[in-house]
Amino acid sequence: MESQLNAFADYLKNEKNFSVHTLTAYDHDVRSFIDYLNREGLNLETFSYQHARGYLVYLYEQKLTRSSVSRKISSLKTFYRFIQLDKEAVNPFDALVHPKKEQYLPSFFYEEEMTQLFAEIDQGKPLHKRDQLIMELLYATGIRVSELVNLKLTDIDEELMMIKVLGKGSKERMVPFGTFALKSLRDYFPVRQQLAHDHDFLFVNHLGEPLTARGVRYILDQIIKRAGNVSEIHPHKMRHTFATHLLNEGADLRTVQDLLGHVNLSTTGRYTHVTKEHLRQTYLNAHPRA
Repeated sequence: MESQLNAFADYLKNEKNFSVHTLTAYDHDVRSFIDYLNREGLNLETFSYQHARGYLVYLYEQKLTRSSVSRKISSLKTFYRFIQLDKEAVNPFDALVHPKKEQYLPSFFYEEEMTQLFAEIDQGKPLHKRDQLIMELLYATGIRVSELVNLKLTDIDEELMMIKVLGKGSKERMVPFGTFALKSLRDYFPVRQQLAHDHDFLFVNHLGEPLTARGVRYILDQIIKRAGNVSEIHPHKMRHTFATHLLNEGADLRTVQDLLGHVNLSTTGRYTHVTKEHLRQTYLNAHPRA
């Protein structure tokens, strides 16, 4: 079984070009399913559609979200397609109806909140210039935290004011940044030069080692603690803010899709719901007879 799982992981990585995060999720989903089979006295070869319905009930009984259940079913559909040598065989998960994912509006910061967050960066910290640049780049580019911590010096083009980003599925894209981010970048370079050693990652911790995603989240948590009346902060909320503010100011959906590195326009489209709600709230607050 372990050899099958390793082969499946190689298939997802090399042929489907899945990200590390997705690979981990699929591996966990399949291993959990195999544990279920062992407990129930079932096996992969005889597992049927009726058994799949039973597994779906089992997942709901675990109090999982609909999004998690939907992903697990997708993982197992893909796994069965991979292991079924007889292409005429019926995939027990193919006829299983996916639970609808929860619909939600991405949370974002208003411009006034962003101004306050920048003001709350601890200027007394030795690495406050690094923290400033982290905030500037997250807000200026909308990149993911995994993309941020993997930025290298060679990915920065100061003249064109662009960064090269390695996104999901190892897809590269170029993202512009503005003058505020450029100034923060140049302020940070001398600090990095004093600390960093034996690597060319842009962001470093206090030991000079590459900064991790967990480190970025800690930095953002410290900023939010100083800003008493601003809601919680996390890297993806900065990404939501980037997209929402662009659309609010008239950017077209296709451009925002390219900047975010979304494969499907529908993924970017959820931000239009946020902007419509923003317009509605502005109208209700401003119109005398609203």
